[in-house]
Amino acid sequence: MITTLIIIVFILGYAAIAFEHPLKLNKAASALITGVLCWTIYILQSDSTHTVGEELLHHLGEISSILFFLLGAMTIVELIDTHNGFSIITQKIKTTSKSKLLIIITVLTFFLSALLDNLTTAIVMTSLSAKLLVDKEHKLWFCGMIVIAANAGGAWSPLGDVTTTMLWIGGQITALNIMKQLILPSIVVCLFPAMLVARRFRGMKFNPIPESAATAKQKTESRIILFAGMGFLVFVPVFKTITHLPPFMGMLLALGLMWVITTIIHKGKDPEIAERFTVAKALQKVDTPSILFFLGILLAVSALQSFGLLKELAVWLSSTLKNDYLIGTALGLLSAFVDNVPLVAASQGMYDLATYATDHPFWEFLALTTGTGGSAIIIGSAAGVAVMGIEQIDFMWYLKKISWLALLGFAAGILVFLLQMKFG
Repeated sequence: MITTLIIIVFILGYAAIAFEHPLKLNKAASALITGVLCWTIYILQSDSTHTVGEELLHHLGEISSILFFLLGAMTIVELIDTHNGFSIITQKIKTTSKSKLLIIITVLTFFLSALLDNLTTAIVMTSLSAKLLVDKEHKLWFCGMIVIAANAGGAWSPLGDVTTTMLWIGGQITALNIMKQLILPSIVVCLFPAMLVARRFRGMKFNPIPESAATAKQKTESRIILFAGMGFLVFVPVFKTITHLPPFMGMLLALGLMWVITTIIHKGKDPEIAERFTVAKALQKVDTPSILFFLGILLAVSALQSFGLLKELAVWLSSTLKNDYLIGTALGLLSAFVDNVPLVAASQGMYDLATYATDHPFWEFLALTTGTGGSAIIIGSAAGVAVMGIEQIDFMWYLKKISWLALLGFAAGILVFLLQMKFG
């Protein structure tokens, strides 16, 4: 009875998250209520409330490390954006061919999302496409490709996708190994759809971006913040490797150093002007509801884990599919319908490090499938949801035009990974 109740609460919470637009209720609210209710049901049926309280605090330690990491990363990216750092990259685009532009934007999105994160990169590149293109339909095709490229780029980097970050923080993968194993499959996930979409725009032209009106001093500041921000983000995995401290510690150090740099740059300016570029202002712009959404959903998943439901699901999946790669593929396809954060969190709870050791192919495969499977449906990934909101993409348009391309890339990436395992 209690098991049924906790599953019903979880499913209803999920449904509210999936239908946040028709319900007009922010998914963070649904996630927080679901998380707290799951733990409430669990503690009320327990014989020892003290033990449940200890379990909750243990899980909260792991969840907090992910949330502080995200908060630091999002603030650094917001600082780069406020200082127009990304315009340094966009000014380098000199072509007037739409098919070439699509390839450039796809490649930029792929590598930027590995360095920053797929959500931020998708927002930046969608804004760039909107500046360059006039035709609404063309914008939508570019946006579809940006979603695929951002998710593929995020999958192979410990910084790029929240799910890969979670596996890295959880000790299931190491930074260098995941990059080595997934770079090629991730490129293939992105390459197949890009080649097919680029053919649509063959021979079409667009007007290039006009030169920036920023002063030489502003351009210098933009460069300093861009290279410092990017440098610090790349430094985070290095810091973890050297010190063995959790990744969020490196990210907090990076944020502190960015704070010092911005303070020095704007020291002599009028307080009102300088205030716009401060870390305090960037923190206000950070998408706090997204962080609260992760908190709620991770709390809900940790309740199911403590309750023992995830272990039962693992046993069921293993006995039904009987193959690591079939299980990984199933979870990847499921991530198109269900947010990949709780799916990976559930997998971390279902399969411990005694079952699959650090850097086991199962974890690498899981990072690939759950990172890229979400592209099949526009609400299946954070990048997709963001792009959908910016460009008002119709759910059914994406399903008809982009979904099959995303699934084709997904299948090709899996094939490349399996070939690597066989002959690598």
